[in-house]
Amino acid sequence: MYEEYFGLRETPFNITPDPRFIFFSRKHLDAFSCLLYGIESRKGFIQITGEIGAGKTTLCRAVLDKLKDGHTHTALILNPSLSELHLLRTIAEDLGIVLKSRNKKECFDGLNRFLLEEFHKGYNTVLIIDEAQDLNTKTLEQIRLLSNLETNREKLIQIVLVGQPELRETLNHPSLAQLRQRVTIRFHLTALDRREMEEYIVHRLSVAGMPEGLNPFLPQAIDFIYDKSDGVPRLINKLCDMSLLAAYARNLRYVDEKIAEEAYSESEGVSVLSS
Repeated sequence: MYEEYFGLRETPFNITPDPRFIFFSRKHLDAFSCLLYGIESRKGFIQITGEIGAGKTTLCRAVLDKLKDGHTHTALILNPSLSELHLLRTIAEDLGIVLKSRNKKECFDGLNRFLLEEFHKGYNTVLIIDEAQDLNTKTLEQIRLLSNLETNREKLIQIVLVGQPELRETLNHPSLAQLRQRVTIRFHLTALDRREMEEYIVHRLSVAGMPEGLNPFLPQAIDFIYDKSDGVPRLINKLCDMSLLAAYARNLRYVDEKIAEEAYSESEGVSVLSS
């Protein structure tokens, strides 16, 4: 609605995990580098945690985007509330594996055949499971068994568990000691600081078509948005989007603290924008 008014090609603050808009704060760049290193070095298990809205899913999609032109097969599981069998079937489908039957043994054997064949062709395979804190212990144990698929020297499949901080608590369960010991890389993604948040806003505006050097958000508005979002990207997007809409509704070319406050009230259902 406000895109043309502000000279933008598209909406800059969607909450969907579009890798084109990823902003590499120091922490996000470190996490991205850890993921790539773990996958390309065939480290087996990798664990990425972060608060809700910290940018974990966007980060994973950016990694997948980076890997898509290389010798890497990828499978992404977005719904972890699956049985062990359903999980194996979903992984096989994502990798394009044709199974002779759909029982657990054939799924496992089919995956093993595929991984060995692709390994000998020079391919790597990565499985990313988002919202992994929702996995139950039985399914996690099945995932551990997948990590046993290996040669004498290297893992055939790299498994990335991505989740909220509760994932760390889940993996500390005594029954998952063997899995926990196999996690070679751990990274916790934190929120943006005030400076990073301003750079994040400018970055997303630029990707969406804002001319270089322009930023409709005044410093006081950025301070307010930072205070209310705590630097969490998803909340920043929500408040920035509502603020631009509020400015557009008032025929303003900028977002000041008052506009940001009104947008926050609207987004929280406290009040409607006044005239």
